[in-house]
Amino acid sequence: MGVAMTSDDQKPSPAQHAGTTAEPLRIHFEHTLFHKVDDIYFRIDEQSDDPVAVVTLGVETVILPLRGIMREFNLQDTPDGEMLELLAKSLKYVTALRMGDPVPSEILTREASWEPDARHKQIAYHRLAMQLLGWLSGDEHIITDPEELLQVAGDPTFRKKINDAFGEAAEALGLGRDNKEQVTHYIAALAHELSYIESMRDQFKQMQLIDVKIQELRRLYGNHRTVLEIADPCARLMERALSDFKILFDQADGQTGEIMAALRNIERERSYIQDMRDQLHIRLLAWKPILEKWHNQPVRRSQHAEELLEETYHFLAPRYMPVDQWVMMTKLQSPNHEADHSGVSSVEDQKVKKLGGEMSWF
Repeated sequence: MGVAMTSDDQKPSPAQHAGTTAEPLRIHFEHTLFHKVDDIYFRIDEQSDDPVAVVTLGVETVILPLRGIMREFNLQDTPDGEMLELLAKSLKYVTALRMGDPVPSEILTREASWEPDARHKQIAYHRLAMQLLGWLSGDEHIITDPEELLQVAGDPTFRKKINDAFGEAAEALGLGRDNKEQVTHYIAALAHELSYIESMRDQFKQMQLIDVKIQELRRLYGNHRTVLEIADPCARLMERALSDFKILFDQADGQTGEIMAALRNIERERSYIQDMRDQLHIRLLAWKPILEKWHNQPVRRSQHAEELLEETYHFLAPRYMPVDQWVMMTKLQSPNHEADHSGVSSVEDQKVKKLGGEMSWF
């Protein structure tokens, strides 16, 4: 495995290509299956959470699990099989891939395949700079509010204070006060990684706005039992989702809570933040369609609002419903299950498809 032989040359396998920098590694297959269909692209199936190929055959659309393709066409231990495995990993980081698309850089180099905007880079830098000033004054704490950070950074004396703090930090790190440029480099490197976290923090705020809209719709539908049977559990699951994301953001923020410790272990800190970046990105990628729909949804009673509540519930349930409720659902859907005559029912018991456990993000 590793080298595909042709009649007149040798082609490096995906693994070998990943170690080169001449050209970006792209999605490519040799087998005729991938070249004789009208259209083909690859994504994660929402129902099974498995990587699949979506193939257009005339007017029909067929979904083929990548594992099935691997098995059916005996692609194990071949360059195409290796590419299928790489493709499955890649689909964690993008919504879809087509033939010829580059493999996400997260897979090859750990660098992000997307860029935060200049505002998030500025926020991340000012945050670390403020922590350095806090360390110097003996009052170090994390500021994550963008407006507060930008306001403080607008202080005319800010640049001079930071310049002095860089010199003190260089001395404390054993670099010598004259080597404060090295501290500047360290701060810039950490700020680069944290800017991705700041970008996704904005998406988290969009999730919080969804929660606000759901709560308002619950109030507007206060006398509408059918809608509340969806809206109430949707609100509970939304609360769990927000809590789940908050934990991840707190972990990412806490990693640089002591700025001097972070500067002394710069590579370890960067690696950790990259891990958190990818975890958040993978989760938020699944949220993108829901975030867009709620962004355009006015808070008023409407058929579309009711449909969006239901869609959101079915998105949240397999990801955030506790495992014990999934076990209960399995029993409820068993043909041998005897009905519970207690009169107590909930939308969790009635609406959710049996998936056998919580949906995996990875």
